[in-house]
Parts: sequence; C-alpha cells; structure tokens
Amino acid sequence: MRPADTSPEAWKVFLDLQRRMSPAEKLQRTFAYSDFVRRLAEGALRAEYPHAGDREIFLRAAKRRLGADVFHKVYGEEAQSIR
Repeated sequence: MRPADTSPEAWKVFLDLQRRMSPAEKLQRTFAYSDFVRRLAEGALRAEYPHAGDREIFLRAAKRRLGADVFHKVYGEEAQSIR
C-alpha cells in the first residue's frame, strides 16, 4: 500500500527497485535498516542518560524492546540497576 505522502510515480520507482533486488540484497537491507533503528534508539538513550556507559545503554535499550517483565527475567540481577 502506497504511503499517503508518496506520489504514485515515486511509489512505482520504489517498487521497481524492490523487484530488481535479489533476496540476499533485500535481507542485507533489512539488517542494515534494523541496525540503523537500533543505533537511533541508543542515541536517544545516550542523550537522555549522558553519563551512562555502553552496558547501561544496552540494558536500557533491551528493557524498552523487551518490556519490563521479560527484561527482568532475561537479565536478572543486572536488571536491578535499570529503573
């Protein structure tokens, strides 16, 4: 379904480009987009917690992705330091 802010012509170009990509290229792009979104979320956390180290940022991002219940089950004792 074409997004409302995308012209029909631009959508056609996008679909044509998608159709030309191999499955491997599509998968690689998916991983790249996923990494971009993860880094963007971590950047927001770094701005919110400027003194946090890498591990704390990782844990805070995990808590947002997993939800508090699953996060505490997965990370146990270490999760206690993240509120």
